[in-house]
Amino acid sequence: IGSDMAAILYTSGSTGRPKGVVLSHLNMLTGARSVSSYLQNTRDDRILSVLPLSFDYGLSQLTTAFQVGATAVLMNYLMPRDIVKAVAKEEITGLAAVPPLWIQLADLEWGSDLRYFTNSGGAMPRATLDALRRKLPNARPYLMYGLTEAFRSTYLPPEEVDRRPDSMGRAIPNAEIMVVREDGSPCVAGEPGELVHRGPLVSMGYWNDPAKTAERFKPAPDRESGLPLPEIAVWSGDTVRADEEGFLYFIGRRDEMIKTSGYRVSPTEVEEVLYSDESVSEAVALGIAHPVQGQVIHVILCPRPGAHPDLEALLARCRSHLPAFMVPSGISVREGPLPRNPNGKIDRKLLGQEIAEGKQYSP
Repeated sequence: IGSDMAAILYTSGSTGRPKGVVLSHLNMLTGARSVSSYLQNTRDDRILSVLPLSFDYGLSQLTTAFQVGATAVLMNYLMPRDIVKAVAKEEITGLAAVPPLWIQLADLEWGSDLRYFTNSGGAMPRATLDALRRKLPNARPYLMYGLTEAFRSTYLPPEEVDRRPDSMGRAIPNAEIMVVREDGSPCVAGEPGELVHRGPLVSMGYWNDPAKTAERFKPAPDRESGLPLPEIAVWSGDTVRADEEGFLYFIGRRDEMIKTSGYRVSPTEVEEVLYSDESVSEAVALGIAHPVQGQVIHVILCPRPGAHPDLEALLARCRSHLPAFMVPSGISVREGPLPRNPNGKIDRKLLGQEIAEGKQYSP
């Protein structure tokens, strides 16, 4: 039946030990119906599946295809250019990837186009989005946000991308997304708060972890009900804000926020400034322990092939675009792609450990 357990998918572990998220048959079917509806998938689509199937976003490529009778082409690629070749060879219409992979794909020459491409698993840098739209002029971009505990939460319709390219959109079909304060009361427009997701996509909890389940799966806020058991929502731990029209903007994960001199800094905001420089391929802003300020901001970046970033110029760029408390105290250069976790995201935890252990990078 619909409430029976169908799968256990593990979180990426980017901010702690991976947790097994239990999905029901209803969760998976509802997700497939919702995603295929806003992507306007049909049986004529050919979806290239390059993400790990143990990753909810990767598995979604299969369930979406199954829902509409489309073709899913499985690929275990070695180099990003192999994906570009496969898109042409297999006449692919849809491609999903995470930001680190899109950054690499945006640097390549595409010999064919797509009907659409999707991004989730982190914010896509504005420069990367612009490059992809130039190289794939007929492809409709879908910028999305999701968490393993609720599959997918929001998407930005392609027609809104020019107006608000930094937004992660609004709730997907059959979901309600709320932005709340610590006491569960709703935030006003522009006020940062925690994203809470309610609806049939909310999973069954964490496998063999009642304590963590109780932390994240709690009664939906501001919902009066005569039922003996409250409706359970997933409290994401992510800080977002909504504008006057209800479009959402990601600020940062609560456990990734950098606390410096009494301020809370979103790494994403610092990284976005660095990504606007053409010499930067990848960048990560980390909070490093400091005896006076609590933490200071340190950036590790990977340059584009053949580029030699001017670190003083990058710091000057930060000073001209960010408040003083958000300017990094230093920047280190690491050759080659930054390390990834199993889901293809940049492994912030590993980089933070390396800095804490005194590993040296090029100045």
